[in-house]
Amino acid sequence: MPIPTPSSSPLLLSKCIVFPDQPSSLPDLQLSVSDLPMLSCHYIQKGCLFTTSNNLDATSIIQRLKCSLSRALSRFPPLAGRLVTDDDGYVYIKCNDAGVDFIHTNAGEFFVRDLLAPGDVPDCFKEFFAFDRTVSFAGHFNPIMAVQVTFLADGIFIGCSVNHAVTDGTSFWNFFNTFAEECKSTTTTKKLAITPSPDFLRDCVLVSPTVLRLPSSGPKVTFSGDVPLRERIFSFSREAILKLKAKTNEKKLIDNGELTVTAVEIMGKQSNDKYCQNNGKVGTIKDSWNRNDTVSKENANCEEIPNTTISSFQSLCALLWRSVTRARKLPPNKMTTFRMAVNCRHRLEPKLDPYYFGNAIQSVPTYASAADVLSRDLRWCAEKLNENVMAHDNGMVRRFVEDWEGNPRVFPLGNADGASITMGSSPRFPMYENDFGWGRPLAVRSGRANKFDGKISAFPSRESGGSVDLEVVLAPETMAGIESDWEFMQYVSSTSSN
Repeated sequence: MPIPTPSSSPLLLSKCIVFPDQPSSLPDLQLSVSDLPMLSCHYIQKGCLFTTSNNLDATSIIQRLKCSLSRALSRFPPLAGRLVTDDDGYVYIKCNDAGVDFIHTNAGEFFVRDLLAPGDVPDCFKEFFAFDRTVSFAGHFNPIMAVQVTFLADGIFIGCSVNHAVTDGTSFWNFFNTFAEECKSTTTTKKLAITPSPDFLRDCVLVSPTVLRLPSSGPKVTFSGDVPLRERIFSFSREAILKLKAKTNEKKLIDNGELTVTAVEIMGKQSNDKYCQNNGKVGTIKDSWNRNDTVSKENANCEEIPNTTISSFQSLCALLWRSVTRARKLPPNKMTTFRMAVNCRHRLEPKLDPYYFGNAIQSVPTYASAADVLSRDLRWCAEKLNENVMAHDNGMVRRFVEDWEGNPRVFPLGNADGASITMGSSPRFPMYENDFGWGRPLAVRSGRANKFDGKISAFPSRESGGSVDLEVVLAPETMAGIESDWEFMQYVSSTSSN
């Protein structure tokens, strides 16, 4: 059955401002070197789809969500504040308890099964979020966050739009899960796990005395939001990813003085993990998504050359890089770029708190000609990505800061040369670790924000255990190309839905 296409947005039933239930004691928080470039980006739009029983009372649900949001805001005061720019040009979050938008809508013509049917992501998801195409600079005169609750025929979608100059993915999901925890706590007598408290300190190298000069009207978004695009979610099972990683980690080994080639499945997180064969015994090694796997160790007395281990995620990124480049039919000498958002919290010395609130990410580009991406093997592409990510240590983070201070600028999000891929989000984010009282989400979806040809977002699969979903946004002809690309599609789950 075709998915209904409404002639208008979901029916607006109510809109109000929700305030924190406790006054904030936080001082103004200065935007950092990682925050300021995001002023030209759209608000983050992410949300969760839940199925519900028919006997739920919408009025009581809305009231419970408002009260829970109020309590959650007291734990995250910056989200209820506003952006301010002082006379010297510094931008701050003023934690003034000004509140957030709360919107109640109805889209009863949609059923959950239709929204999750195979194919492209239905356009209706774009209507389930507030602040559509709003640039983050607008946080000077708009709320920093808005929550939209949309009732479906047999479910609920909770969409959250948050200013990207205020949060990154780590901070976003910490808040979203806190919101869910506060909501569920009103319906159960069981003791719930407490989500980690955010760290609001601003005493690190990311907070700079350098001023970003912007026009009074604010920066403009750096890509067109009107070009035709297709959006699909491709699912990769744990088994497929292990197979892909084994292929990527095919190594040359020294065996009794001769070179041999074998597929070595190493579930190591660090690229300098060494793999020494151990008389055929079985060992347990931790992989890049914090999961223990048992792997067979054969061919004793072999030594790996070199000592680089490609992670599961880097293997998946390399696969996508090759497939998209092939589908774009670029000239051989065209330089391609694969950008990855890197979390700096654990890379800095001293380390930031894992729940440091704000943006603590940097965009790491990897360059290669279209000819190299396609003529070299999968491992070569993965190694290029691996080298750049592993090189992004404390010194590199600080060099990125110094480079920005020498040339303060907003982030040039987009695909201006037609040969770029930008990977955002993370399969490590706890997107399914929330329960508002109706069980875990059925799916995570996003709005129209920050989408352009080549924008990819990585989500954990609902099944967890190492499975991954990729939200892929491409030009229609490029999407058709990867859908018929055997190298790519052989790893895609047959159950992939929109």
